[in-house]
Amino acid sequence: MRVFVTGATGFIGSAVVPELIAAGHQVLGLARSDANAEALTRAGAEVHRGELTDLDSLAAAARACDGVIHLAFIHDFSQYMQNNAIDLAAVKAMTGVLEGTGKPFVGTSGTLMVAERGRAATEDDAPLDLTGPRAAAEQAVLEASGRGVRGSFVRLSPTVHGEGDGGFIKLIVGAAKRTGVAAYVGEGASRWPAVHRLDAARLFRLAVEKAPAGSRLHGAAEEGVTQRAIAETIGAGLGLPVRSIAPEEAMAQFEFLGMFIARDDPTSSAITRETLGWTPTGPDLLTDIRDHYLA
Repeated sequence: MRVFVTGATGFIGSAVVPELIAAGHQVLGLARSDANAEALTRAGAEVHRGELTDLDSLAAAARACDGVIHLAFIHDFSQYMQNNAIDLAAVKAMTGVLEGTGKPFVGTSGTLMVAERGRAATEDDAPLDLTGPRAAAEQAVLEASGRGVRGSFVRLSPTVHGEGDGGFIKLIVGAAKRTGVAAYVGEGASRWPAVHRLDAARLFRLAVEKAPAGSRLHGAAEEGVTQRAIAETIGAGLGLPVRSIAPEEAMAQFEFLGMFIARDDPTSSAITRETLGWTPTGPDLLTDIRDHYLA
């Protein structure tokens, strides 16, 4: 299978590309820069130069391949709504040219969309806010599945971890270093699922190979790690005090992450595992924090 991968040089995409190639697939990777193009060539992939805003270019690349894995997203939270609109347009452009072909399209969203249920969210759960930013992209994939696209999407844990991560755990560690305190909100009982980057890469490969049309998939190896456990691991590793802070202090401690760090997001991946035969094997989050995040 020849697979078009957006976000092919990102934290997860740079693991997806070798995962696909090792399984015998060809990869056409989206690259915005010369450096990204060179990285893709070194990895053994073909290069498609372009950007998420170039819809005709995205459509042409999708049309030329046997399937698509869409990982790219503009992670500028100061323009979050605008960037979600760009993402939705990209999803529609690529799924549009796949209609009637039966080819796979694997999109990306997040488990925080199905948080705060008082139980572990499952793949059967729709987003709590159907008008929310990433919910529209999920819906576009589901609608494309009714028009002859083998569409699916992976809801990633907020903590996709591993060496080289620049995401939420790195920000939490950075907040502890900046403030001198490893903090958690309230009792620290809110839970986030977690998945290692290499396990996430394997999930995307399995999805493009065999996910049924209309599948919601959960990239969650651990159902829920408490914020207190994360803070205690960081505090022990950095030699910093660990303490509870009030909800109104969260923004000062964690900056923009304070808006949702206390959301309770336990997430099951039982249906994903059964459907695709996905078995995570990477290290757990707390071990990875101790090994790769505290230098």
